[in-house]
Amino acid sequence: MQLPSDFSAARQNAAAAAATFSPSSALPPPDLELDEIKRYSRHLILSQIGMQGQRKLKGGSVLCVGAGGLGSPLLLYLAAAGVGRLGIVDDDEVDVSNLQRQIIHGQSNVGEAKVRSAEHRIREVNPHVQVDMYEEKMTSENVLRILAPYDVVVDGTDNFPTRYLVNDACVILRKPLVYGAILRFEGQASVFNYQGGPNYRDLLPVPPAPGDVPSCAEGGVLGVLPGIIGCIQATETLKLLTGVGKPLSGRILIYNALDMTFREVGLQPDPNTPKITSLIDYDCFCSSGSGTQRHQMQQGLSEPVFKRVSVKEARRKFEEDGWAPFVLDVRLPQEAEIATLPFSDLLCPHREVERVAAQLPRDQDILVYCKVGGRSAQACQKLAALGFPNVVNLDGGIIAWAQEIDARLPVY
Repeated sequence: MQLPSDFSAARQNAAAAAATFSPSSALPPPDLELDEIKRYSRHLILSQIGMQGQRKLKGGSVLCVGAGGLGSPLLLYLAAAGVGRLGIVDDDEVDVSNLQRQIIHGQSNVGEAKVRSAEHRIREVNPHVQVDMYEEKMTSENVLRILAPYDVVVDGTDNFPTRYLVNDACVILRKPLVYGAILRFEGQASVFNYQGGPNYRDLLPVPPAPGDVPSCAEGGVLGVLPGIIGCIQATETLKLLTGVGKPLSGRILIYNALDMTFREVGLQPDPNTPKITSLIDYDCFCSSGSGTQRHQMQQGLSEPVFKRVSVKEARRKFEEDGWAPFVLDVRLPQEAEIATLPFSDLLCPHREVERVAAQLPRDQDILVYCKVGGRSAQACQKLAALGFPNVVNLDGGIIAWAQEIDARLPVY
């Protein structure tokens, strides 16, 4: 999974940029203007912060990877606290489904680039903050260049390839990484790569198999949860910039909203973990996963084969060819309450398809669908492994059907 040799030049250039950059801790912190003294007065009367700590915040720089659920409260509070330079990396646009939890955006921002929407809101919160916008996807080719100028990097991502990419880049550039993750009613936070402490690979050496951990789009998330975890990340970031308190390095803080409990799990660097000295192809690394696919690779076995069909091709086959497959919906029951394809025959969550295998025909095509096609592909693989010869995945799932075939279906 090593990158081609032409990547080395880009890596060397980024490393050189990092070497020539003087972190704020090595420079005299800038003075506060009269307006800033009034603005930050509640900080200034804290003995642990005071004028010196506030000047450190003004001279500090933070890169936030992602302007979504975690990035929203993080950016707002860092801006309000007076962090002098904020970088935002996100290549997505604001969607109405974001507004349930991504509080930095509003109704008027729907369709706008998230970095620009966030920048506008930050300007309203604090005009003294410099905002750098990176409206691009973080990749192995640009990550070192983007991270190099910043003192602290904060992980506001929602996918494993970017999470491993940012972690490894922080290790190479020797930058602390403030970690956060959310799903359903639970969140986690920690500080990685701080003064010899553990990094993300000490928590998760290899990624889970694709689909084993659902995204928030598939598994759902309580709207206030990213606010809680994002504020914890903001708190840790301010502590790192000012040098006050005890960072979460070596500790994973776990929050459960249903029980309203916090607990800690210790984490130490693993001496057996290979040192991170270069970047790799993270999409390939995470798509191979662990679990079934990795076991098959180790055993030299090929994956069970199933077919794929687009929503437009499926409709053509229905209308022109008289195609009549058995249709299996592998989403959760609460998703089916929102929207369902009217020709569905059976609802069963993708992790439980083995349980209903006896109810499925073996002499008929089985069309499997979910929200966007990922869970249904896993179900197809399981069914093919069980000996079903004619399994077909509906690529794009019910969302693609709603967008391309039937606009009357709700999109969630």
